[in-house]
Formats: sequence, structure tokens, C-alpha cells
Amino acid sequence: MRSTRRTTLRTAAVCVGAAAVLAFPVGSAFAAASAAPQPAVQPGVGQPVTEPPVTEPSVAGRSVTEAPVTDLKADRTAPAVKPKPARVFVTTVKLADGSIAKVYKIGDDHFEADVYAGSTKRDTLVSKGGATTYGQSNGLHVVLQPNGTVTSWMEGGPKPKPGVERESSVRITMPDGRIAKLIDGPDGKRVAISMPNGNRLAAIDLKHPSAQNDGWTYRIVQDGKRVKFVVIDGKGGGSSWVYRFDGKLIEKYTAERSAPKA
Repeated sequence: MRSTRRTTLRTAAVCVGAAAVLAFPVGSAFAAASAAPQPAVQPGVGQPVTEPPVTEPSVAGRSVTEAPVTDLKADRTAPAVKPKPARVFVTTVKLADGSIAKVYKIGDDHFEADVYAGSTKRDTLVSKGGATTYGQSNGLHVVLQPNGTVTSWMEGGPKPKPGVERESSVRITMPDGRIAKLIDGPDGKRVAISMPNGNRLAAIDLKHPSAQNDGWTYRIVQDGKRVKFVVIDGKGGGSSWVYRFDGKLIEKYTAERSAPKA
């Protein structure tokens, strides 16, 4: 009888403990079970099974059996937003149907052409990485070349011959305050130099590569396959500025001035 009674108590204790465990989250149940020591059992003597205590979560704080909550928002870092590259206006090209294309330079090897019919923009052609882009609308064919030039023709009409392109130009203000118009067209590269009020001073190309005015020198230089435009300050000791034909300043040299003699 004594043995039977002990078995009944043991079974009841196990059932009550299981019910208590199932009433809590799985993580809390595993933590409590692994932390509590098991009672020692003497040989030949039956011992009642004691379930490990389950810690109730308090209102003021969390119990040690619950995993701490990490605020993920505190660790988040907003990604840096890269500024959008500026669109630098290059030129306006009249297309075969009377509409126009406004050409913009975005960066190295990146041009865009907005095609307008009156005040309505039809489309935008994008040339990046040396790619040639084609567009078509109502019989009009438009091509944007990797160097920013635009050609067009009407459906059924003659296409432009390969190598024949319309010219593009970029205006820059030079260090002396004068204006240089860098022109790239079917006849090659050339530069028109003028005063800020529009009065023309000189024009240079690869056949006539140099001009001077008021102590300043302007040159076109062939550098391998590239053509550069160089501005030299002869009055200031020889400082110079070097431009590509997209108007970007790529080199600058500052002359060292020697100390005046006593």
C-alpha cells in the first residue's frame, strides 16, 4: 500500500509540473529546466519528484529566465544618400521634323538628350559608358552618340552618312574673365574666344593652334587621341589651365614667382 501511494503522488507531481511548464513561453521553460538541480535519489528509497520553480515575470522588470529584448531601432544607421549628379547644358539641336533636342552632360561618358515638340517633352535619350542610343516617335528617328552629338532623320528619308555629325559646343569662363566656346563638329575641334560682352577676339583650331591677347595665350594641343585647350597667363608668370572639350578643367599649373632682387 505504501509503495502504491508513493507512485500516485509522483505521477500527480509530474502532471502538475508539466502543466506549469506549458503555461509559459518555450524559452522560459527551457531556461528554468536547465538551471534547477535534480534531487538526489537514495538507493532503495522512493523520493517524490520535485518540479523546478517557475519564475513569474514581474511588473517592474523581467525575470532572469526571460531573454532581454534588444532595441533594433537603436542599432540602425540610415544609409548615406549620394547627391544626384548635376545636368550641365551643352547645346540645342534642331531635329529633322522641326522639333528640338536639348543635350546635357551628366558626367564622364554620360550624356542625356531631352526631345521636345514645342513645349511638350517627348522622351529622354541616355548614353552612358560609350553606348549609342536610338529613339523613334511618329516617324522621327533620333540618335544620341557617346560624345553627346545628336543626329536625326524622318522615316523614308535619307539617313545621315556615317561620320557626319552635327557639332556640339560648350561655353566656359576662363581665368582671365574672357569666354571660350569649345566646339566639336564634323570639321574637327576649334575654340572661339570672345569678351564677356560678345566681342570676338580670336579663333583657333589644330591648323592654327595658338592666339594671344593682352599677355594671355590660348592653345589647342593634340595629346594622342585627345585634344586639349590650354590657357596660359603670361602676365602672371606662366600659370596655366588645361580643359577638355566638354568644358571640364583637368589640369592646373601654378608658376612659382621668384623673390624680387634687392
